[in-house]
Amino acid sequence: MDKLSLEARLKAEVVSFSGKVSFYANDFKGNIISVNSNERFEAGSCIKVFILNEFFRQVHENKIDPNQILRYKKENYITGSGILRALDLGVEMTAKNFAKIMIIISDNIATNTLIDFLGIDNINKTCKELGFNSTELHNKINFEEFEKLGTTTPKDYGKFFEMLHKEELWSKEISREMLEIFKDQHYNRMLTKNLPQYYLDSEDTGDEELVYVASKSGSMDAARNDGGIIHTPYGSYVLVIFTKNFKDPLYYNEHESYIFGSRASRLIFDQYLALRGTFV
Repeated sequence: MDKLSLEARLKAEVVSFSGKVSFYANDFKGNIISVNSNERFEAGSCIKVFILNEFFRQVHENKIDPNQILRYKKENYITGSGILRALDLGVEMTAKNFAKIMIIISDNIATNTLIDFLGIDNINKTCKELGFNSTELHNKINFEEFEKLGTTTPKDYGKFFEMLHKEELWSKEISREMLEIFKDQHYNRMLTKNLPQYYLDSEDTGDEELVYVASKSGSMDAARNDGGIIHTPYGSYVLVIFTKNFKDPLYYNEHESYIFGSRASRLIFDQYLALRGTFV
């Protein structure tokens, strides 16, 4: 094995990490990076990707109306990420708006509302039909009652974003709509922390934004995950980084998962740009 290959350098980059790291990446030029990518991880909020997918499947099949009004009910209250927990009970929005805030600000109450609306069995059935065989939503979000939320693998997660990039999820229009939602997602620190910010956000420079990230992260207990599509002028690639079994369970921006994960993300980014749109 080439000790200076991209995969070898990724492993070297995280050798001091206290837990386990898994990578899955695809440059759509026939090159895939796979390190522990078939291992199952607690998905945390990454499971919301598959709930959004089910939402748009049911829209595509005319089983639900995306403009149907849903209500924030007491039984769906939960702490954690999102804005609805700070609002009054009974807030009403369209189902699509619940879906958007489930992803964009990872709203947990919106997630529980949509799980009721769509059905856990439907969500899991669609995952299996699409080949996400190691992915499962176990229950609604309830930190006191359930130890788990969802399970997936980096490979399953990467496959979802591969299909999204190829516009293979339900229709080209729906794939594009989902992509825009993931582009607005707020929490992508592991993927973007070490990327050149000038290219990601050029509003104040007058230059064109050359890079965008369409992704969804997830954190729960000793798991910190991130994954999505990184778009550059040379094309797009999928990158998934999952971590678990680390020593520090606290949530903060300088957590070692974000430090080591973002180093790996920058390594892949630089390689992809240097080779003008490929990993090798």
